[in-house]
Order: sequence, then structure tokens, then C-alpha cells
Amino acid sequence: MIVGMTSPADRLRAVRERIAAAARAAGRDPSSVTLLAVSKTWPGDAVRELAALGQTAFGENRAQELTAKAAELADLPLEWHFIGQLQRNKAGAVARTGAVVHSVDRLPLARALARVGEESGRPVGVFLQVDLGGAAGELAERGGAAPDDVPALADAVADLPGLALRGLMAVAPRDEEPGPAFARLAALADRVRADHPGAAELSAGMSGDLEEAVAAGATLVRVGTALFGSRPLTSARVTPVTGVPAGSPEEVV
Repeated sequence: MIVGMTSPADRLRAVRERIAAAARAAGRDPSSVTLLAVSKTWPGDAVRELAALGQTAFGENRAQELTAKAAELADLPLEWHFIGQLQRNKAGAVARTGAVVHSVDRLPLARALARVGEESGRPVGVFLQVDLGGAAGELAERGGAAPDDVPALADAVADLPGLALRGLMAVAPRDEEPGPAFARLAALADRVRADHPGAAELSAGMSGDLEEAVAAGATLVRVGTALFGSRPLTSARVTPVTGVPAGSPEEVV
């Protein structure tokens, strides 16, 4: 599909059809999978276009861009998600937008978010990011907590009154078929869910591997390129992301 030669409505319809087909193939109800439109680097007008077509959930990976867009588009009933690596000193700004944070991978970050949730009286929804490893099984390729550490982290996060643990998130490793990696994630999610039934969601899958993620049980897929097109390297409003590990959630989704 040549994204640049189709309209926003066509692209949104095509992605929704892919999700529905994947869900049906897995014996699931298509409505059990939420589409998160990853609008990073795209201007507010591009978000407005998709919002006018009925898309309500949008994701950003930089704190400054999230806060700016949330303010610019405050007149729209949108649900914001933060999907990038988050520094603790920016946690408060992100939490105050009401965004769901997908990249909690350590307790100090969770506590920083929880403080805002307690102060506001509105718990911050969070996903625990899991590191699924690289081609040879190395950790820290895509970011996230080591799988063996996730159950204990889930216990600690669930005990923080300012947070609402929604589930797990991960990015498929490079140089490995995504299906087996997502199956490992789903097994870990089942383990966490057994102790924390409210953590029922699974954030996985992007433009190139959403079918495999849905087959493994993803309830939320993060799609950017297939909806918006290839991201510009430079623009008046956006500069290239620097200092980001290759393959992290900040990359093409």
C-alpha cells in the first residue's frame, strides 16, 4: 500500500479492516481490539482529520509534544497515550495530561506518576513495558523491564494508590519473527493477570506486525505509518529524535 496516495479515510478504513480480519482469524471479536493512532511528529491538524473520522485514541512518544498537542486539541474528546521512554522528571507533565503511560519499566518512574495520580484524585493508567529481547535473546534492545522482573514490578505498581495497572506492553524484537515474541508476552500477561485481574489489557503490535499481535491476544495495537504515512525527517514543528535506542517505541510504528 502506498500510503501517500490514499486519503486519511482510506488509510483508517484499511487499518481497521486489517484489525478486524486478524481478530476474526483468531476467533476474537474485532471490537476487543482498540486502535491507537500514533501521531508522533504529525501536526494537530492531522490528528483532527482522523478524529473527525471517529478515531479517538492517539499516542505520542515525547513529553513536550504530548503536552503541546493535548493543549492544542483540548476541544476534542480524545484519549491520549504516552508510548515512549519516559524520564522521571517529565512524568508529572505527562500524567497531568491524563494520558495512559505505556512505558513503565521501573518502580521510581511508577512512584513519580503515582504522586500525580494521588494529588489529582485521578489514578494514572499504566502499562508495564516488557523487554522481549533481541535476536539472540539479549535484553535492553527495545527497552522495558526484564520478563523475570515483571511480576514483582506488577505487584509493586498495583499497590500504588495513584496508579491503575492496565496490563503489559512490548515491542517485537528485531531480526525475529514477531509471533513467538508476542506469544511469550501473552504468557507473561496471563501470569500477571492471575494476580491482578484488572490488568487485562495487552498493548502490542504496530503497522508491520499487528496481525501477529492480535493473534497473540493484543487488545490495543499502536499504528502510525499505516495511518499517517512516512514521517518527515524535518519540519517546522518537529526535529529528528536523538538519543533514542534503535528499535525503541520511538521508532516507526
